[in-house]
Amino acid sequence: MDEITPQDLKTRLAGSDRPLLLDVRQEWETKLCRLGNAVHIPIEEIELRVDELNADEEIVVYCHQGVRSAAVADYLRQRGFKNVRNLQGGLDYWARTVDPAMRRY
Repeated sequence: MDEITPQDLKTRLAGSDRPLLLDVRQEWETKLCRLGNAVHIPIEEIELRVDELNADEEIVVYCHQGVRSAAVADYLRQRGFKNVRNLQGGLDYWARTVDPAMRRY
């Protein structure tokens, strides 16, 4: 599985060549915390909305702890997406290692 650490993602987001962030959590979770400029497509809608994504674009998928997003990243790769990575440990790991001010749940 191709993953990116929160620290590496933070570095990438600070640069000019930013990946698309894909949040696959439930709506209520996005109200608690989220990464800025993320596209929100809940995991149960991904099959219906996959055409909203560009298969050639670099995509980092995230969820709460990295399990749902890993499944979505695998699904996208099977659909021909070439550059998809999972955020290792999800937003929980991001909050613990990069942004301690982020709300955890």
